Amino acid sequence: MAQRAQASKTQLLLVNSLTFGLEVCLAAGITYMPPLLLEVGVEEKFMTMVLGIGPVLGLVFVPLIGSASDHWHSSYGRRRPFIWMLCLGVLLSLFVIPHASSLASLFTLNARPLEIAFLILGIGLLDCCGQVCFTPLEALLSDLFQDPDNCRQAFSMYAFMISLGGCIGYLLPAIDWGGSFLAPYLGGQETCLFGLLAIIFLGCVLATLFVTEEAATQVDVLDGPEPKDAPPKPSPPACCSCQLSRSSCLLQARHVMQALRSLCTLAPRLHSLYCRIPKVIRRLFVAEFCSWMALMTFMLFYTDFVGEGLYHGVPRAKPGTDARRHYDEGVRMGSLGLFLQCITSVFFSTIMDRLVKQFGTRTVYLASVVFFPGAAFVMCVSHSITIVTVSAALTGFTFSALQILPYTLASLYHHEKQVFLHKYKSKEEEDATCTDKKSAFSKGLLSSQKLPYQNGHTGSLYSSSSSPSSTAATSSALCVSSSCDVSLMMMMGEADSVAPSRGICLDLAVLDSAFLLSQVVPSLFMGSIVQFTESVTAYMVSAAGFGLVAIYFATKVVFDKSDMVKYSV
Repeated sequence: MAQRAQASKTQLLLVNSLTFGLEVCLAAGITYMPPLLLEVGVEEKFMTMVLGIGPVLGLVFVPLIGSASDHWHSSYGRRRPFIWMLCLGVLLSLFVIPHASSLASLFTLNARPLEIAFLILGIGLLDCCGQVCFTPLEALLSDLFQDPDNCRQAFSMYAFMISLGGCIGYLLPAIDWGGSFLAPYLGGQETCLFGLLAIIFLGCVLATLFVTEEAATQVDVLDGPEPKDAPPKPSPPACCSCQLSRSSCLLQARHVMQALRSLCTLAPRLHSLYCRIPKVIRRLFVAEFCSWMALMTFMLFYTDFVGEGLYHGVPRAKPGTDARRHYDEGVRMGSLGLFLQCITSVFFSTIMDRLVKQFGTRTVYLASVVFFPGAAFVMCVSHSITIVTVSAALTGFTFSALQILPYTLASLYHHEKQVFLHKYKSKEEEDATCTDKKSAFSKGLLSSQKLPYQNGHTGSLYSSSSSPSSTAATSSALCVSSSCDVSLMMMMGEADSVAPSRGICLDLAVLDSAFLLSQVVPSLFMGSIVQFTESVTAYMVSAAGFGLVAIYFATKVVFDKSDMVKYSV
């Protein structure tokens, strides 16, 4: 028992090491983006649009990757292939951004336009791949830690590593790397910083090689919890080994064809994924979207608010003037406030599990949402640097809660599907019946049981066990049928006509879409609002207003079984 607990802790640290690496790269990289864009001649109004490219692309790819991960089968599991693919994009961006000028000079003499293009490509790739990668990571945590208490502890560690990564990421750009001992090996300020980020991130990615995805089953990763008294599943007969090896190759080719077809049906697929959302997930999505909208409006524009509103600086003033010096001092003080916010978030992440056990998920979640507009209101009316900085630091409580509790609630919904997702479960049963009829029509070569070789890994969070007789029947059918028959069935893509089951990664992707969308909307409208009001205090007023709206929708979230009856879900 002690060895098993130690193994679980090891797995938790291995998974969350990548969480830490991702947040370090995003915090340091995105903090460094505005100066780089301004240096190459991008105007400020276009700079904010460039910073919105990543979240917009994330809104498109997050649900697609979430759905694909739920139905992916490989020897490396369901989640890690997507994690590694996105990590490759992050590593590529960490190379492109500091070397944009050198890459542009390889293709043309007038390198400035191409340099800007490479820089925009690197920024979009870093922001998109980095933020989308959190979705399969969250699903992997939910797969590995099934019990609600263990799941909450896992996401507490997840939020802790995000906050810790943010602390390190915000501090790294403030160091003069050009004069450090690493400069002779890694180059100047930009190349040294991004080279260091690449080394840190690569080490975190390699840690995931030792993660064991013990959670998926050989039958169905989406149908429900496995009975404790289920008999062990017999392995397929030896006569099937040749067929399985051939069929596994065909299955991988079929996945590639499905991916190509998905590109041609992107818009209808997105519409289907976003519209067929269970009511409990929809309520949680709206509450999280409003909460993140309030928090991101504060975080995106807080440094500008301090620089202009409290220090009365002018960002467009010439360097060296008092107005510009005051603004730069305000930006540094604003950065300190965000750093202290991360420190506060680290603290609450460590005690979040105790708070939930003491007061309950509903109380802690609602308290965190209610607390934010109060802190934002203080920042609106106070002119004291100390009071504003302390208020900014305390918003780390809200930040920590939003990183933990929505995902544990989503895991609870899937852990008890018969309670929270019962309507969708009925739809799955109808689809299963339809599949049985189609299988019978195709000469009974494939039954409603899934083939053992479709999953290259064992164990699952939401899996059901087939009876020995049904598994044996499936194996017998494989033995008497030729490899040509099995190949024909795979190439026909019979299962494609049936709506896929809903997995947890898709619902986590929906929640992550709320976070991504909360970054896009403020970027589009806050500039016009501040220009109309002629005051940067409008940033904090808007954040407080979004926070008040979030309080209303947070009261509509389903926290337990009694809420299902209360809200008639």
